[in-house]
Amino acid sequence: MKEIKQFDVVILGGGLAGVYTALSLDSSLHIGLFIKDKIERGSSNLAQGGIAAEVEWDESRIEEHYEDTLRAGAYLNNPEATKILVEEAGKHIQNLLSIGVHFDKNEDGSLVTTLEGGHRSRRILHAGGDDTGAHVMRDLRDALSKRTNIDVYEDEMAIEILHNENKALGVIVINQQNEEVYVLANRIVLATGGIGGIYKKSTNEKIACGDGIAMAARAGVTIKNMEFVQFHPTGFYVEDQIGKTFLISEAVRGEGGILRNIEGVRFMEKYDKERLELAPRDVVSQAIHREMFDTWSDHVFLDITHKSKDFLTKRFPTIYQHCLENGIDISKDYIPVAPVEHFLCGGIGTDVNGKTSMENLYAVGECANTGVHGANRLASNSLLECIVFAGRIAEVINKEKNQFGKIDVVLPDMVFTHKKYNFKDIRVEIRDVMSKYVFIVRKEEDLMLAKKLLTKHYNNLKKIQVFSRYYYETINMVTVALIIIDQALARKDSIGCHFRLN
Repeated sequence: MKEIKQFDVVILGGGLAGVYTALSLDSSLHIGLFIKDKIERGSSNLAQGGIAAEVEWDESRIEEHYEDTLRAGAYLNNPEATKILVEEAGKHIQNLLSIGVHFDKNEDGSLVTTLEGGHRSRRILHAGGDDTGAHVMRDLRDALSKRTNIDVYEDEMAIEILHNENKALGVIVINQQNEEVYVLANRIVLATGGIGGIYKKSTNEKIACGDGIAMAARAGVTIKNMEFVQFHPTGFYVEDQIGKTFLISEAVRGEGGILRNIEGVRFMEKYDKERLELAPRDVVSQAIHREMFDTWSDHVFLDITHKSKDFLTKRFPTIYQHCLENGIDISKDYIPVAPVEHFLCGGIGTDVNGKTSMENLYAVGECANTGVHGANRLASNSLLECIVFAGRIAEVINKEKNQFGKIDVVLPDMVFTHKKYNFKDIRVEIRDVMSKYVFIVRKEEDLMLAKKLLTKHYNNLKKIQVFSRYYYETINMVTVALIIIDQALARKDSIGCHFRLN
């Protein structure tokens, strides 16, 4: 007997995009929030910098935020979506405050703001100094626990979208008992996060396997701009370390941090005389990559030693402590840094209300491509994108709730094997291939070789259908990797964080 659950709305993902969507939906709706791991894990909890937002309505400042976003995105942004992003920021920050989120404040009670790369004004709100994501998510989880209409399922992974004639009807889930559950809903929201798990080094958790994007691709949903993988310029460098990399926030450069090569020479003037260290991430990452090549090194340094220890411990308590635990006192020592995978600017194509190319299916957060990031994301616009477009999705769904009813669907006869195959070697090779051939600088022959190597794994994985989280993560990883490669091959010109040598 197949287990069937039914909800008004199903949301996949327990980060800011998913949780804020759930909290913004009408309390009369029965919502199922499915999270493949623990709700405390994920990229939202790791976000250090903050949320870029003009809280008070100031037309010139909002226009500046709009222009900064376009400039960082190499003007490939969707202008309408970008306008919405910056104009609706203030109301959603106010809503977060009303929900109970505690942003850092000055003594007079005003919100503290800071500067980051690509911004011309101090508009970044933060919480806990340099631990914004963890603080925001903790406060939202508190609010979530009080909502009786939201059922939260941790360690339950959605593996396929149930659909008929381009209409989404639900998802198939692997539950905690490793059983097959058919979850039906009137509306499905994908908020499954990014793709950092397909690279050897990333600021993301390894659980970021592009699951929602791969599920959508298998269902024939439009996937866009996947070649635009953003690499953060300043991942904390530890020799031979792989996996999740500790992030040295953009805000360190916003507070005056200077980049120096292995010889101690400041170099950003060679690459961007106007903005220097505060250039957008694509410019800074590519500059660091060139400096490492020219100096035969695998890292550079970030110098914030001109700031006092008192300032640094208050403004960057998390970064200060992490570096100290690794033998570096940032008030005296340079911080070793190198670019690492950080954020996907492409994803599941949506309109300005989060609607995908499939009826009843929405996407929000890093797995979505709303168009606001263009070819490169402006610092601290990611958390803002989550709340603005989650709010718009909820608004649309709330208006349509009276149309909801019981879902009638013929359940597919899925045939799975339950053998405990080991896919570790495949996962290792996916990460090796992507980190070697589909990194900051790309060549035609490298991309073609990467496609050949990974297509072999994809074809082998398709021959079997194993009912396990481990199998689906692996096939999702290779699916997403191949989409990135194909779209990188299709875009011949260098723009934003897609840099082609040939």
